[in-house]
Amino acid sequence: MAGVGETEEPEEFRQALAGWRAAVLRPEIVLDEMARPRGLAPYSAAFTAEVALGEDEDELAGGRIVLLHDPAGHEAWEGTFRVVTMTRAELEPELAMDPLLPEVGWTWLTESLYAVGATYRAPSGTVSRSTSQGFGGLSGQIARTEIEVRASWTPADDELLPHLLAWTELLCTCAGLPPVAAGEGVVAIPRRPSRPGS
Repeated sequence: MAGVGETEEPEEFRQALAGWRAAVLRPEIVLDEMARPRGLAPYSAAFTAEVALGEDEDELAGGRIVLLHDPAGHEAWEGTFRVVTMTRAELEPELAMDPLLPEVGWTWLTESLYAVGATYRAPSGTVSRSTSQGFGGLSGQIARTEIEVRASWTPADDELLPHLLAWTELLCTCAGLPPVAAGEGVVAIPRRPSRPGS
């Protein structure tokens, strides 16, 4: 299993993981490796990330990404690697009411993959939105609306670093940051509202 140690992991998995660990990301992104999930695949690695404009700034978006590897192949994956992600971000309430938001959220993902040249197959996922309103002792809080994109896909070739880069770009898009290199169809969303006292 994944926890056995890198010396017993397949070379292709070790190389992919080394590439992810050494990735040069946008300065707004903080990426941390987390405990590896067990039971999902013979080999796995997981990372969390958040997007913030500075150390003292609120988190604009966050999530996690998991790289799964089964050298024997996996029928449902249509390959030997699988990328599993979760991305969440707070939105402007008006944007969250857009009936096309789920389609837009999925387009942000596919456009991020396209922008960095990450080829893939067998994609699946969900895009959801939720609104929370404080009551009682929390009645002073403004209503919060979040988008959550959960997705998985199979890399179509051995180039796995672009898949991490695509996911971090999705994080930035959900956070309302413009793309580093403008790509066709990539739409930036408005910055989320400031919290009282911020």
